Amino acid sequence: MKNRRGLILFALYSLLLPFGLQAKDADFPTHKTFGTAGKQQSSLSADKEAELFRYTGKGCLTHMWFGGAWKGCEKTRLRIYVDGEQNASIDMELFLGHGIGFGDGFSPWGIARFGKTGSGTTVYNTYRIPFGKSVRVTAQLGDGVTGHPPFWWIIRGTENLPLEVGGVTLPNTARLKLIRLEDHLAKPYEEFALCDVPGSGALYQVTMAAHSDRETGSWTDLSYMEGCMRAYLNGSKEPLMLSSGLEDYFLGTYYFDKGRYANDIAGLTHFDKARHEFSAYRFHDRDPVFFQSGLRLTARCGEYVGDKPFANPPPTHYTTYVWLYQW
Repeated sequence: MKNRRGLILFALYSLLLPFGLQAKDADFPTHKTFGTAGKQQSSLSADKEAELFRYTGKGCLTHMWFGGAWKGCEKTRLRIYVDGEQNASIDMELFLGHGIGFGDGFSPWGIARFGKTGSGTTVYNTYRIPFGKSVRVTAQLGDGVTGHPPFWWIIRGTENLPLEVGGVTLPNTARLKLIRLEDHLAKPYEEFALCDVPGSGALYQVTMAAHSDRETGSWTDLSYMEGCMRAYLNGSKEPLMLSSGLEDYFLGTYYFDKGRYANDIAGLTHFDKARHEFSAYRFHDRDPVFFQSGLRLTARCGEYVGDKPFANPPPTHYTTYVWLYQW
């Protein structure tokens, strides 16, 4: 009786198995992978955009890699046009778009989301950049760069790929946006906005490059790093405190006293203590900050402790890139 029951179960499993495989296999045609590569192309120029890739359909870009070596390559402008938009929602300098400020060419380093592994422009990313109808990627030489230097690239994606942040599947209408603040000179103790957006979304990534010009030889020349990061969610006048200082938002400590580091959450991509400058990145895909009716993200040049100003921060220049998924 026992053997008979086993034979019956095996027969049923054998009958159902092909149907299960067919149902599973039927899903894979909807996840079509697409992409392109350019090898030693001389299509880049300073006076117009060169199209690197164009695709019609619904999906996500999942990988980009760029290679080349010329003076000023870090300023190369990369633009990503989604769903036929006239103005690119992602418009970035090549290095800053990969978390690197001050044209710092240090390599190799890398994490799952991006990195720099060689000389010149050798950077990569695995940003999930969703689109509903089409996507177009272009590049243009930075200001002051002449000629048509040789350039290499890889761009790849997959149709109908689900998008997640912090384990939460985002709506089909979610789109990745880049908001830039360029060379903002903040006064001591000034709180300034990196972004101020309406609607629903999730904070994805922040890159910051900052420096002060004061040179007194005092530790306070770096004390702009005492400033805390704040998120004002859904119109609230009270912030969600994201850090107790600037360097610890990027997971550093004591004004980045241990130098460079890179991990999947945050990293320090440039630090020059003598010039009072740094660049760093911070991801929020594993540490989600969601908003339903607006986000204002701010930083401060120095900080108050209680109602008293702390230290003596100098005026400081900030360039920031804020990446958001919005829907």
